[in-house]
Amino acid sequence: MTCGRTQEFLAKQGIESAETTDARKKKLGPKEALALAREADEIYAAQRGKVVHIDMKAEKPDAATLRSLLIGPSGNLRAPTLRVGKILLVGFDAATYQRIFSR
Repeated sequence: MTCGRTQEFLAKQGIESAETTDARKKKLGPKEALALAREADEIYAAQRGKVVHIDMKAEKPDAATLRSLLIGPSGNLRAPTLRVGKILLVGFDAATYQRIFSR
């Protein structure tokens, strides 16, 4: 459901992704998700109606904190996940997407 809303948002904004991966076909486990997070300067994770922002340079969160934000019930990286430059967006939140994509 959130993947569909993400695709709808991107289409309405005229934004095309450089790369798309089907999370049902290519699973990213905790190790790969943590590596992806460590490459980011900022992470925005939307869960249950709230958005958690982490400044990776200032906060330096531990692996357990990152796993709680990145890994879903399946044990894999939550979808949708988007990388916008050095920003990692996990989950869907329209207001956060609007703010990030209007920079």
